[in-house]
Amino acid sequence: MTRAMGLDVGSKTIGVALSDPTYLIAQAKETIRHSTQERDVDQLEAIIRDYDVTEVVIGLPRHMNNALSDSARRAQSYGAALVRRGVRVFYQDERLTTRQATEVLKQTGVRRENRKAHVDAIAATFILQAWLDRNGRKHEQ
Repeated sequence: MTRAMGLDVGSKTIGVALSDPTYLIAQAKETIRHSTQERDVDQLEAIIRDYDVTEVVIGLPRHMNNALSDSARRAQSYGAALVRRGVRVFYQDERLTTRQATEVLKQTGVRRENRKAHVDAIAATFILQAWLDRNGRKHEQ
């Protein structure tokens, strides 16, 4: 059964989330520390193969005035690299997802020094869940 994957492409790490096979629920998978884009995409491609991912949803950070940020261009660059490898890529507005993820980690008692290890994967979960809520069942095959 296929799944969707969500990505939060940060400056130092990439948060990864996966949907369940029914395309209803997103769950944090892991956080990848940046190496080179090629190596990062190799790692993502391994996850795509291992979990039978059919589409990748990448968070697209925008400023509050809707303009694309420098981070958005980085996310689009990763998206383009995945497309060149034959992966279907979608973009999801990710404004405030890192703030939401940090708040969830605070509320669940994760200590400040441990939050950085999880915040990007949690943010990827919010990105993917928003996409699933809007589009998930349409893409399930």
